[in-house]
Amino acid sequence: MDNQNNAPKGNELQIELNEEIAEGTYSNLAIINHSNTEFVVDFVRIMPGIPKAKVQSRIILTAHHAKRLLMALGENISRYEETFGEIEINDQQNPPIPMNFGGPTGMA
Repeated sequence: MDNQNNAPKGNELQIELNEEIAEGTYSNLAIINHSNTEFVVDFVRIMPGIPKAKVQSRIILTAHHAKRLLMALGENISRYEETFGEIEINDQQNPPIPMNFGGPTGMA
């Protein structure tokens, strides 16, 4: 294979996605904590009738990248809703799960 043809041009970034990561991981709860330097997002899978849930993935972001993620998610949700209609959130279907790991926490 000719590496020159695959070399990034200018500021172009090549991103590799292996098969295992490409399969993805299902999560139906995100727990978000932050410090003064970073945001930690734990993606959890909760199963009905099972009192214990396991963190499936943890992503650690700088504050700048967390804000960029927020903006990108907002943009993509807007595009989704333009195509498929409004995403309705029914808090009665998803009651809050009391969790606190010692720091400021949010859930999504």
